[in-house]
This record gives sequence, C-alpha cells and structure tokens, in this order.
Amino acid sequence: MVVVMEERASEEQIQRVVAQLVQMGFDVHRSTGSLRTVIGAVGGEGKHDPRLLEVLDGVHEVMRITEPYKLASRTFRSEDTVITIGDLRIGGDEVIVMAGPCSAENEAQVLSTAAAVRRAGAKVLRGGAFKPRSSPYSFQGLGEEGLKMLRTGADAHNLKLVSEVMDANQIALMDGYVDIYQVGARNMQNFTLLRELGKVRKPVLLKRGISATIEEWLLSAEYVLAGGNTDVILCERGIRTFESYTRNTLDISAIPVVKKLSHLPIVVDPSHGTGRRDKVAPMARAAVAAGADGLLIEVHCDPDNAMSDGAQSMYPGQFERLMAELRIIAPAIGRSICQEPVARRGWGQ
Repeated sequence: MVVVMEERASEEQIQRVVAQLVQMGFDVHRSTGSLRTVIGAVGGEGKHDPRLLEVLDGVHEVMRITEPYKLASRTFRSEDTVITIGDLRIGGDEVIVMAGPCSAENEAQVLSTAAAVRRAGAKVLRGGAFKPRSSPYSFQGLGEEGLKMLRTGADAHNLKLVSEVMDANQIALMDGYVDIYQVGARNMQNFTLLRELGKVRKPVLLKRGISATIEEWLLSAEYVLAGGNTDVILCERGIRTFESYTRNTLDISAIPVVKKLSHLPIVVDPSHGTGRRDKVAPMARAAVAAGADGLLIEVHCDPDNAMSDGAQSMYPGQFERLMAELRIIAPAIGRSICQEPVARRGWGQ
C-alpha cells in the first residue's frame, strides 16, 4: 500500500507512520516529492485495515497498490524520477544520448569513438568489456582491460560511462570504472544479479528481455528497487516477433505505456532493436518523438571491421547527422538535445 502524507507533515509524524508500518510487517520505502512525502509499504503479514493508518496525524490518504510492481508504479510515485549523475540528469527535460562501440577492442578505437560521439553531443559513452554472445566462439570482450580503455576514453572527453555487467561477481570490479551498470536482455530475469544491484548506489540501466512483457520488465526493475537502489533506467531494445527482416522488433509503443505505468525513465536502443545501420536513425527519431528520455546508440569509427555488431553500428558522420536531426525534433515535444557546438567534418559516412 501507499501512504500519502499531508503537505506540511512533520518528520515526527512521518516516522510514526513508518514505525507503524514496520510493526505491521511491511518493508518501508520512502519517496519525497516536491509537495508531499509518500511512503510505500511492501509485503506485510496478513490483511491489515488501512484505517489504522488513516487516523494517524499527518496522513492525507492511504491507497492499495493493485499492480504487482509496487515501487516502480505511478501509484507509489506520481512524479517522474530524474536520475542525477554529477551534472547529468536522466529523465528531465533533456534527452540524454549514450553512444559508443559495441565492444572495446583497442585503445585507439575507444579514444577515437569517444571523441566522435562527444563532439556530436553525446553525454554518456557506451561500450562493452564483458560481452554475452550467442556463440561461445565469438569475441567475448576484453574484461578489465576493456574497462580501463573505456574509462580512459570517457574521462578524456568528459563523458559518463555505461557498460554491461553479466554476473554478480563482476559488480565490485566494475564499480571502479562505470557510472551506470547495464543489465542486458539475456539477464533481465537474472534475479540474483538484480538483487545484488539493488545494494549498489549507482544507476542501473535495465534492458527489456527479448520475449518479455512490459509487466515482467517492470517486475525485474522491482527487484532492484526493493533492494534499496532507486536509480533504475528502463531500456527498450526490441522484442522477438515473427518478423525476420530486422534483428528484433523495436516496440516504440512501450514508451508511452511505460510512461503511464511507471515513474522510471525509459531510454531506447535502436541499434539492437533493428540490427541494421540504415534503420537506426529513423527509429531513433521515432523514439524521441514518442517521449523517450534517452537513446543508446552504437557508433564505431570502422564498423565494417568491428569485432562485434558492426552491421548495426553507425559511422561517426551518420551519428553526427542524426544528432542534428534530433535537435529539430526534440523541441517540438518540449524536450532538448545537447546544444553544444558541433565541429562538423562532413556528413559522409
């Protein structure tokens, strides 16, 4: 259930409600908005009469949450969650673009790609050091060596870093390098990993599973939220359908659906969503128009010779052009894209 406090409720009144909920056997999660404090109560032993809480001083309203995902729901938090990492705000007015190579391959590749995406206006460097591949014979990533390259590239160009964590044992290692932990589609229901990420105090970017419903996706986010980590970013990256022309079917409709059901920010990965370089830009434009809070895009300085996912990676020139197009689209829906000067070197490839 959710307990909504009065606008001027004192800290003493709030703590009394918290104590009552704990006594009733609930796990308590507090959310402080611009006007009111909201207390989420999850679990509980047996059935409880909400009137026991309604009569407490400072309580405005008590509501039962009908959705199975309690902390991720709009009922628990009506205002959008905005995740702050230094001067970066994900979920606010600005559409945040995260871009970079699928995998860190060598230092020159990482540094040149980081420079290119930053010049075009990206705020976060994306890149993999541990790669979950369908074939055990495919390139699996460089591990910690790759993380060092990515961190160096991000720091050199004032970028934050997001990279995928595949196992709970990698969390401590990656903590010294990444600003955002990414959970890939294959691990969306790796509940052991999600529970451990609930204990960290860095944002988690949670990709939708390849066959997951939106409810299953939000329930996976609930594992992280229930662990105490309130900074979860949802990422739509395409689902498996009967269509085989593209790698996946990018579900643009998930954006407004999630916006209605949840307060969590949502970003879109059109690179994995389509698997085709020529389809990334139109789907990225559509995602921003539909209300996405950010984009996750693969960019490579030499994608034709990339060690992984070259066919879906944009050339720097293509990415630069896309960013210019997004600066036209975003204001039409009351959003913005990084407006820093762009040093154009031509929009060929």
